[in-house]
Order: sequence, then structure tokens, then C-alpha cells
Amino acid sequence: QVQLVESGGGSVQAGGSLRLSCARSGYGRSERCMAWFRQAPGKEREGVAVISPVSTSYSDSVKGRFTISRDNAKNTLYLQMNSLKPEDTAMYYCAADGPCPPRLGNWYEYNYWGQGTQVTVSS
Repeated sequence: QVQLVESGGGSVQAGGSLRLSCARSGYGRSERCMAWFRQAPGKEREGVAVISPVSTSYSDSVKGRFTISRDNAKNTLYLQMNSLKPEDTAMYYCAADGPCPPRLGNWYEYNYWGQGTQVTVSS
């Protein structure tokens, strides 16, 4: 089984930056590709970025502003978020055991989820 714990969320003004972390424990093939999703109130959970050992892929809404990365030695996944906008406000989740780049996939294609971390961007 895989356990995922996110951290790093908070409140920032538009144009600011945050870095999210996702600590991974447990063992399984699901570690190969991991992703970040987000869900705003009243909206469906949407994919933001996905990473494999050799590539990454991003949604159009965050491309050029967000960067997904991983530190395998620390078993940690990251999401660096720059030039944040109010529309980036959402609960952010890391996910594992799902599609690999270039596919971001849908939320129901992932089997492991963290509890989420809130990101709020004010104008």
C-alpha cells in the first residue's frame, strides 16, 4: 500500500508563489508515475501535472507557471507554483497509480490519494 501526505498549502496574493510537497510511504509499482490534482468548490477534481521518471505533462491552465518534480531519495513529490492567480484557489491533492505522461488522466483513474492541502490566492 502507498500512503501520501501533502503539505505546503496556504494563502498568498496574486502573483505570489507556493511549493507543495507530497511525502510518499509504503511500496508498490504505483510510485512510477505521480500527479497533482486540484478541486475548487462546486467543481470536478482536475489534473494539474503528472510526472514519470523521464517526462512531465501539464494542464493548459498551469503550463509555464507550475513545475512538478520529485526527489526519489526523499520519497517526495513537489509542485512549485509561480505567478499564482485567484482561479488557482483549490484543494490540491497528490495522486499515485494512474496514467503516465503525456496523459494526465481523470481523477477516477488514480488509486491512491493524499488528504489534500488548501491553496487560496487573493486578488
